[in-house]
Amino acid sequence: MKSVLTPEELEAAIRQVGAERYHDKHPFHRLLHGGKLNKGQVQAWALNRYCYQAGVPRKDAALMSRALDRELRREWLHRILDHDGSGGEEGGIERWLVLTDALGLDRAYVVSMEGALPATRFAVEAYVNFVRERTLLEAVASSLTELFAPSIHRERISGMLESYAFVGERAMQYFRRRLDQANRDADFALAYVKQHARTPEEQAAAVAAVHFKCNVLWAQLDALHHAYVTPGLLPPGAFRPAGP
Repeated sequence: MKSVLTPEELEAAIRQVGAERYHDKHPFHRLLHGGKLNKGQVQAWALNRYCYQAGVPRKDAALMSRALDRELRREWLHRILDHDGSGGEEGGIERWLVLTDALGLDRAYVVSMEGALPATRFAVEAYVNFVRERTLLEAVASSLTELFAPSIHRERISGMLESYAFVGERAMQYFRRRLDQANRDADFALAYVKQHARTPEEQAAAVAAVHFKCNVLWAQLDALHHAYVTPGLLPPGAFRPAGP
């Protein structure tokens, strides 16, 4: 970027990243949502995705620890509570474990993350470290893949319920809850980025942060596809499905 974009142009540039690079276009998701995976492959996806779910409140806590703006901290705090739960609210991580329970995975094994693919763990830690080490603007901008999340959640709910007899309505509650939460979170983060990315360099960094986050999500699906679909090469210690 050589000149300052208007807020509307910056938003368009961010949305273009999603249009080109969001992980709803990955072949693994097409298989998952189209009912083309067996139960073991769906288990592997849910187990590995737990690593990401567990990493989200960690990255949010890292962002909050760097924010000097009290209003930003107050706004960001609910993201941690959304995932970890608070009071009578079970939280997103618990709702994800309801999904893995429904898929027949041992909860203690899922939480241990022992069976997760190495690439999954590396991708999640790369995201946490990005938020911890880059500018606050980039950290906030990296969350903006939430702009594109509701559509993939709707596709996942309908596709999985229609395609897999072993997935019931209760297992889909994580995604149903995120339909509202993701929109709320994305609206705040987008407004923040449009207000604080004032120079060409800052705007380019914000767009690059969304690009990076798309890569984090894409890399996790690359690893799943390589290990559980084609060529089906499982690294030592990775989860091994019992069968179709």
